Amino acid sequence: MTVDKQVTMPDLGEGLTESDLVEWTVAVGDTVTLNQVVAEVETAKALVQLPCPFAGVVSSLEVEPGTTVAVGAPIMTIAVEDRSGAEPAPQHSAPSAPVDREVPVVPERTSVLVGYGPLVEGSDRPKRRSRSPEWVAAHVVAEHEAGAARASGIGLAAHPVGPRVLPPVRKLAHDLGVDLNRVEGTGHDGTITREDVLHVVSSTAPAPGAHRPAAAPLRPSHGFPPAVHRPDSAPTHARLAPAAGDRRRPTPTPTDPREVRIPVAGVRKQTAAAMVTSAFTAPHASTSLTVDVTPTTELLEQFRSDRALDGHRITLLAIVAKALTIAVGRNPSLNARWDEDAGEIVEHRYVNLGLAAATPRGLLVPTIKDADRLGLADLADAISALTSAAREGTTTPSDLAGGTITITNIGVLGVDSGTPILVPGQAAILATGAVRRRPWEYRDEIALRDVMTLSLSFDHRLVDGAEAAHFLTDLGAILANPGSVLRMV
Repeated sequence: MTVDKQVTMPDLGEGLTESDLVEWTVAVGDTVTLNQVVAEVETAKALVQLPCPFAGVVSSLEVEPGTTVAVGAPIMTIAVEDRSGAEPAPQHSAPSAPVDREVPVVPERTSVLVGYGPLVEGSDRPKRRSRSPEWVAAHVVAEHEAGAARASGIGLAAHPVGPRVLPPVRKLAHDLGVDLNRVEGTGHDGTITREDVLHVVSSTAPAPGAHRPAAAPLRPSHGFPPAVHRPDSAPTHARLAPAAGDRRRPTPTPTDPREVRIPVAGVRKQTAAAMVTSAFTAPHASTSLTVDVTPTTELLEQFRSDRALDGHRITLLAIVAKALTIAVGRNPSLNARWDEDAGEIVEHRYVNLGLAAATPRGLLVPTIKDADRLGLADLADAISALTSAAREGTTTPSDLAGGTITITNIGVLGVDSGTPILVPGQAAILATGAVRRRPWEYRDEIALRDVMTLSLSFDHRLVDGAEAAHFLTDLGAILANPGSVLRMV
């Protein structure tokens, strides 16, 4: 005898609320084993192989490839052998005794794979560590058992009144000033997704030239007015609710045949959400400094001819990264985050350096952990390894998490300067421009020198303009005269 067990979309990383199912590797009727890969799933910025938590036969595939699926939503059904019909335990007579209390019946817990489990509304899941590819060996409670517990009322509290929303989405709504009670969720079982919250923000933005209402009080923590101002006669959820069964996106409006519609999914979708969160949460400010980096480029040539560094790919980016870790040590406010709930600024006494990388799948920001502890050669190796992995699509969620400050090398594209948007949760991002051979004042004379522009965007809640200027001048001074500082390889 067999029973059907549902496989749900697991939580594959910190705070992810949905993932895109890219491809099935099995078909209906296939026999699968425990931990066999059954699908490829694209998370926020990583492609992950999804293992099966049961051994059995595939009864149905609930999701088409290319679909965005909420965490906890069913994706397939497996027919497994029912072993619960074992012989009943023998009954032994025993002297009757008074019963003081009712003994609760606890369903047996079966160890399966990380990420599988119930999407319990109103629950605050503890923050998970980013998972490596070996996460498949861990275990949590299976969804079908939690479903049985919900059906019988065992071990679950009454459902709280309020919208179904996961903690990361609730925090996003709080940061953007969105009232979740006025948003209708389009996720599984009505769960409110990031897309729903961001749609509220974009749909309520005033049109250019439109009359603006009187200014509302500023949000003290962010420096921006609340993002949602809606007339009472037009509740937002009435404009947002899609047709039942169509949670991915509304039916495309007929357009000019010369236009191309590209579904917003995967990396592009997550990048858009992150940029909107950053723009509406952190009051951005920017500054820049143009530096004579001729001594650094000359030092780079020396490194490249040094046989002791054979096998290490020392680049200008690696030198800038090393200089940044030194400048951050002198200006810790640039390496910090804003803790809204605690009302505190958290300064990091370590540097997890993010590196913005353009890849075929979109913009990724892999992170070098404890970059400040690495010598120049090791830092160069780490940069090369992480950027290569990002372009090949082999980065893991842990590679993309935990950054404290970021560099974006726009100079490699021939651009001199820019105003980058902060990575959410970080205080600063540095853009390095192209190195140009230009006339420059050098020792009271005009000479051709290698010149580069450093552009810095920073969160003005954490960093004052003077602090940002000190950081840039410290960084520029190192690059203008690296001396023995950058010879520590």
